[in-house]
Amino acid sequence: MTALENASGFNTRAVHAGQSFEPRTGAVVPPVHFSSTYAQDGIGGLRDGYEYGRGGNPTRDALQLQLAALEGGRHAFSFASGLAAEDALIRALLVPGDHIVLGNDAYGGTYRLISRVLGGWGVGHTVVDMADLESVAAAVAAQQTRFVWVETPSNPMMKVTDIAGLAAVAHDAGALLVVDNTFASPYLQNPLALGADIVVHSTTKYIGGHSDVIGGAVVLNDDELAGKVGFVQFAVGAVSSPMDAFLTTRGLKTLGVRMDRHSANAQAVAEWLAGRSGVETVYYPGLPDHPGHELAAKQMRGFGGMVSVSFTGGEAAARKVAESTKVFTLAESLGGIESLVNYPSEMTHASVKGTELAVPENLIRLSVGIEDAADLIADLDQAFGQL
Repeated sequence: MTALENASGFNTRAVHAGQSFEPRTGAVVPPVHFSSTYAQDGIGGLRDGYEYGRGGNPTRDALQLQLAALEGGRHAFSFASGLAAEDALIRALLVPGDHIVLGNDAYGGTYRLISRVLGGWGVGHTVVDMADLESVAAAVAAQQTRFVWVETPSNPMMKVTDIAGLAAVAHDAGALLVVDNTFASPYLQNPLALGADIVVHSTTKYIGGHSDVIGGAVVLNDDELAGKVGFVQFAVGAVSSPMDAFLTTRGLKTLGVRMDRHSANAQAVAEWLAGRSGVETVYYPGLPDHPGHELAAKQMRGFGGMVSVSFTGGEAAARKVAESTKVFTLAESLGGIESLVNYPSEMTHASVKGTELAVPENLIRLSVGIEDAADLIADLDQAFGQL
């Protein structure tokens, strides 16, 4: 690790952590290591610990150093997708009979994994409003709870949860707090510094940042827990490929610059939406009337690039606007440089329809990109004109 990797500035760490120049040629961008296996100097004579690509790869290791540096953790593990990261974490640290207390606004894929995949393995779950700490405490105490699992801001309702308060509740009961930090990114929020035990990411989103790579990550400090996660990463093998790791690393280097623009554009879009006829509610923590505004200002460095909006005209209005934009592309996912519009009820959150996690049918979600804000607002204006 170089001195630059210990620098206090986020953007300096983003550019330099795990990114020492290649010593033979002086190339400032480290090469991508595609090899699946490594020559040994005699039986068991490994070079820098590398033996087989599933167990270790220099490009993936560089990304993991970068992720740990930016989240303020000692250990980071990179996976083939965000759900692969979540699955590995749960299988590494939980056993059948353990319990997860999960937010009632969790991402549909996370809920599906916990309820339908890991539920069959014997891990139970309870859904609760994470803003109600008394209800969380009661749910934790009622079962053999191992994890309290929260997204903040949440997807797509943009709820903001008190990470420090939730950590205290979890720790009082001997549970661990897992924070999905995908929406905020390490640039805007560092849950480990606020008391969380484990951070998970879909690195597909803001960390990769260009809608061209799928990935996930687990970041934590505890050495024993990290050893267990690392074992599952190796033994099960849902690791990032070298090219995926490289693309994610390249995205991370500009994360701070991009998040500043995402946040500024989202603020402008949210303020414009708040004044529109036909809008029922704008869900964006940067608005002063958002229920989590003050908390977000306290535990985040900015309010992010995600905005959700519900319509007085119901499902028909939401669908019409979602299908009428031209700069905002109708697509799943989020966090890329381009703006996207999504109808969660039938797209990203279809798996929670009919449950208490169901997303309102009059709501759309906007992933506000880095285009010119005036063009984004003009696009929404013409889409609203179709109502």
